[in-house]
Amino acid sequence: MKLFLDTANISEIEKGLQWGVISGVTTNPSLVAKEKASSFHEHVKKIAEIVKGPVSAEVISTKTDDMIKEARVLSALDPNIVIKIPMTKEGMSATKKLSEEGVPINVTLVFSPQQALLAALAGATYVSPFIGRLDDIGEDGVGLVYDISKLFLVHNFNTQIIAASIRHPRHVFEVAAAGAHIITLPFKVLEQMFNHPLTNIGIKKFLEDWEVYIKDHGN
Repeated sequence: MKLFLDTANISEIEKGLQWGVISGVTTNPSLVAKEKASSFHEHVKKIAEIVKGPVSAEVISTKTDDMIKEARVLSALDPNIVIKIPMTKEGMSATKKLSEEGVPINVTLVFSPQQALLAALAGATYVSPFIGRLDDIGEDGVGLVYDISKLFLVHNFNTQIIAASIRHPRHVFEVAAAGAHIITLPFKVLEQMFNHPLTNIGIKKFLEDWEVYIKDHGN
């Protein structure tokens, strides 16, 4: 099981890597636009050079031929670039063609096991079910990960599940237990995972006891 950061912020990526818990990054047009980068391609390339692991960069086009052209340009930026393609008919046609060329594909905006099945059949390296967005409309996002995991196991698909749209640390535990191979999460959720009040209380107590020991015994 691996953790990816869902961000295009260089500082967040560097911190996640420094903590030793991040293996890759997922981006999207909204995240890159938020960083106000002067060049989309250069920004994605810089992320890939820093991470040295899978970095998902999303196509903007909606037509198959345009997606393929865009994907080839992105893929040429760095060997670690993964192309994010939306779950559409046009997208699956592009996924089939690109996967046959050896380009790793992350099919995004997956909201049902049936969509995940189509992505796997088209040759996707990854599928990204959006957990939080399903929860937002009263559906079971974690249950979707479980269903996809079971489906892929029964039919021996090599496609990996990237649980996306993670809202809070509980989501991380739940989708990991449900069978996600990878969880891509916002930086703030990653930070929250480190925290527990009992950890803080324990550290405070250890330091207080140590201060008493030093006072009584010296170094």
